Formats: sequence, structure tokens, C-alpha cells
Amino acid sequence: MIKVSVFYPYSNGSPFDMKYYVEKHMRMVKEKVGAACKGAAVEHGIGGGAPGAPPMYVAMGHMWFESVEAFQAAFGPHQKEILGDVANYTKIQPTIQISEVKL
Repeated sequence: MIKVSVFYPYSNGSPFDMKYYVEKHMRMVKEKVGAACKGAAVEHGIGGGAPGAPPMYVAMGHMWFESVEAFQAAFGPHQKEILGDVANYTKIQPTIQISEVKL
């Protein structure tokens, strides 16, 4: 099992439309990748480790797939449309990580 995570670093003043991200973008992504997606989660950063510190990331999106190959096969045909939608909810440049799930 793998997890594909998309991290949106916190930047003071950078807009992020969480409602759009959850209700439109992630729904659209889940529809496009279909049954290859075994689960999904969205996190909204609300604070850092120290009291009053900002979060490291304003948002994180996660999706689980059986393998890297399954992710690539499901995501690849829709990549242009999915990545093109980012401008509808933020100007923040996301960072993507693919991880092997151990637990």
C-alpha cells in the first residue's frame, strides 16, 4: 500500500480556499482516479509545535493506492486536468510525496 501526499506550505497571506479544495477539487480527483483510490483524507493545518506558531502546512491531501503503478495508471490520464485545477483554490506551490505505508 502506498500513500500519495500533497503538502501546501503555510505562507502568511497566501490564499487557500479549503472549501473548494475539499468539496470540489478532492471530489473531482477521487472521481477521476476511481476505484484505484483506496481512501483519502484532507487535513487543515491550524498551528505549529509552539503556542501561537503557524502550521508548517496550511493543507495536506492524502490518497491511498495499492501500488505506485496503480496510482500512475489512475492519475496519469487526468494529470493535466487535476493539476490545472490547483489555481482555483491556491497560488501555493504544492510538494508531493509518495510513501510506502508500513502500519
